[in-house]
Amino acid sequence: MPTETTGFTATSAASLVDALETVERNPRRLGRAAVRKRSKALTYLGLVIASCVAVFPLLFMVFSSFKDDQQIFADLGSLKAFLPTGHLSLNNYSGVFERVPAARFITNSLVVTVAIVVLGLIVNSMIGFAISRMRWKGKSIVLSLVLATLMVPFETIAVPLVYWVAKLPSVQWVVDGFLVKQGMLNTYQVQILPFIANALSIFLFAQHFGDIPKEIDEAARVDGASWWTIYSRIVVPLSGPTFATVAIITMLPAWNSYLWPLMVIQEESMRPASVGMQYFFQLNPVWGQIMAYGTLITLPVLIIFVLFQRSFVASLAGTAVKG
Repeated sequence: MPTETTGFTATSAASLVDALETVERNPRRLGRAAVRKRSKALTYLGLVIASCVAVFPLLFMVFSSFKDDQQIFADLGSLKAFLPTGHLSLNNYSGVFERVPAARFITNSLVVTVAIVVLGLIVNSMIGFAISRMRWKGKSIVLSLVLATLMVPFETIAVPLVYWVAKLPSVQWVVDGFLVKQGMLNTYQVQILPFIANALSIFLFAQHFGDIPKEIDEAARVDGASWWTIYSRIVVPLSGPTFATVAIITMLPAWNSYLWPLMVIQEESMRPASVGMQYFFQLNPVWGQIMAYGTLITLPVLIIFVLFQRSFVASLAGTAVKG
């Protein structure tokens, strides 16, 4: 037994000496490891802080929508403002539908948003396909002009655009059929048509379609496939994440549109949900109802993002790897 103990001690001492020599030889390596650990810890801390900044206002809005104004102001300044505490009820939600035609506003936003997203996906993907896959002169110039429009703020062209849409004809459905009249004001068309073509969407589609091997096009053309067949049956099925990403990017400004409807819509029955928020600040604002209305118009965006978040992240990751 003494011999075995002596051997174990000698082995341990030798290992300790080797470890000390390694530390002496590689102090920089240990320093880099410590820096990496600190950097990772700071990164996680920053992500946690950013998440709190993003989530806490949503929690305050949602939980405040179930409280009366007295409870909301009483909870300010404490963590109770972000928790479902106190007397909770659905009175604010019922008050929203009694005070304004909220159902009509939300329906208008749904119609406009769905139309912009669906038509935008079709039009922008076809333009992106033509730029990235087809061979024709001047496509690089066209792409440059499309990207140049990203630098032009919408506010600079809003007033001239109002003038033009007031002169353009619009088509409306009446009892006896379609009716064509001058001016698009106070219609769904004026809220949809100016936002179908989108420079950022075209760029994203062109970038993704350009990554798909063009040998597929050549093989399909040899078999007699048309460009439409290549687009609809080959390229589109391979681009699911990009379509989901563009759909989300297109949906957000369409759903939250405020300035443009405020300029071109005067009839209450055609106003979208975002414009309806101003009704609650007239006369005596009820903050519980304001929070309830904000929750109603925010939930669709959150639901859509949760449903398509994997495709959205996958598309962004693919773009980042390419870049």
